[in-house]
Amino acid sequence: MKLTDESSEKTATMKFRKYDANVMGLCLTLRVNLQLSLRKTSQALEELYGFRVSHQQIANYCRLAAICVKPFVDTYDYNPGDVFVADETYIRIHGIKSYIWFIMDSVSRSIIGYRVSENRSVGPCILAMRMAFRHIGNKLPEGFRFIADGYSAYPLAAQQFFYKFGEQMRFDITQIFGLTNDDAVTTEFRPYKQLIERLNRTYKKSYRKTNGFHNIDGANYDLALWVAYYNFLRPHSRRDGKVLNPVPEIQNAGVMPGQWQIMIYLGQQVILQEQRQRRAAACS
Repeated sequence: MKLTDESSEKTATMKFRKYDANVMGLCLTLRVNLQLSLRKTSQALEELYGFRVSHQQIANYCRLAAICVKPFVDTYDYNPGDVFVADETYIRIHGIKSYIWFIMDSVSRSIIGYRVSENRSVGPCILAMRMAFRHIGNKLPEGFRFIADGYSAYPLAAQQFFYKFGEQMRFDITQIFGLTNDDAVTTEFRPYKQLIERLNRTYKKSYRKTNGFHNIDGANYDLALWVAYYNFLRPHSRRDGKVLNPVPEIQNAGVMPGQWQIMIYLGQQVILQEQRQRRAAACS
């Protein structure tokens, strides 16, 4: 089966020459779940299981897995509530300061919007928000709030949504300024801001093992896998050690390498469905 990554217009194949999908699942478990570097993952596979897999092959597995699981993660019905929380944090790509944007649903704690960008402009902010709003059909629920820090990109992005969609997408940004609660708004909504700041710290803990990325594609693949892990595979203490979004097919797979394989399979089904829909639209 061939899969197309629309962001880079590259094609990937699921044919294995030497190893199988189970080894790929082991690679993802060590690399993403246990936060090992590519070289440490290669070392662990050889010393624990006797598989000699190069760090470059592990990188290829991660890239392929990211292409597969991203459609499933992005189209999953998170059933979000009426409060979204956003923040951006910096990373390094080829030694240059870059950014990751996160948007979280405050009820489910799921990541419903994310984006890697080489700058902190309003453009990537809009793209991350567009991903999040797709889960509510571009129609805001009653009493909707969007909470962010004091950065100017968020109000500008909100204006663009109103300009394109009209009154059904009119909303203000509740901005939390500073580190102290100096007004009633900051006092009321700072706990929401702390949610997204904890998310940033959790991501940065895994990011530090990479010592930065060589290019933006590598950052995108790594982020897609991490969001998939965070939303569907990672146990959360605030959920009594359960995952945020339990999917029976994934949970029934048992051990973690099997769960990664099932998520890849589910992502493939989404890709196939989208391909069938495009062919049907082209023929109509």
